[in-house]
Amino acid sequence: MFEGLSDTAMLRIAIGIAALVLFAVIIFTSRRRPGQGRRAAKAGDGGSRQEPTLRELLEADASTGGEATTVEQSELDLLEKTLAGEPVPERKPAGPRAPGARPDENFDKVVSLFLAARAGQAFHGPDLVVAAEKAGLVYGHMNIFHRLVDNHPEQGPVFSVANLVKPGHFDMASIQELRTPGISFFMALPGPLPALDAWDAMLPTAQRMAELLDGVLLDEERNALGRQRIAHIREDLRNYDRKQTKWDLRTTR
Repeated sequence: MFEGLSDTAMLRIAIGIAALVLFAVIIFTSRRRPGQGRRAAKAGDGGSRQEPTLRELLEADASTGGEATTVEQSELDLLEKTLAGEPVPERKPAGPRAPGARPDENFDKVVSLFLAARAGQAFHGPDLVVAAEKAGLVYGHMNIFHRLVDNHPEQGPVFSVANLVKPGHFDMASIQELRTPGISFFMALPGPLPALDAWDAMLPTAQRMAELLDGVLLDEERNALGRQRIAHIREDLRNYDRKQTKWDLRTTR
């Protein structure tokens, strides 16, 4: 299936598939109403059904000689199952919010970056944890990592870091065995900081973790993140902040 494709092209396909699943899971989980839990497991599966990973999907499709549309259809099937209530990171019981929980669920923009392992390699769980700690991230809400506002964790995450392999979380009980082709950095806006300030916190963190993990930093379109793209993102977020300021002024009059 992938004959003739470069490592970069294969990397973009893999990350593109994983990103769609990841964001569907994150948005679906964060907006589930109280009491709306997971569906009961089917009889005979013991309630421990394990979803295929991104890598398993790609390997299975390659072995059958399918076309690219087969991988896309598999992705649509997984997305449908996710929205139908298949296993996703569970909410914690009511009480004090875990670090990284948003004070509300309203957002209108998501800005993301991807950190991918080099071709033929994977990130190991323990290395990810160490890198996250060195980069100043905190493990918390939804079992992923977050950057919080200093001295004001109740304001929610400046940005978060999730696993590219469904369902997107990092299970500390099995972190020693974790292998993943990449992770995603994302910030939901509006957040506790102006959008441009949040970006100026997220980008250096992503660059630092790329250095620690020897990974490849990509933009939301799975292209190498260069200076021109960074400048474009900054300008877009600057315009977003201006619109937010105008809106805030109108609502306070």
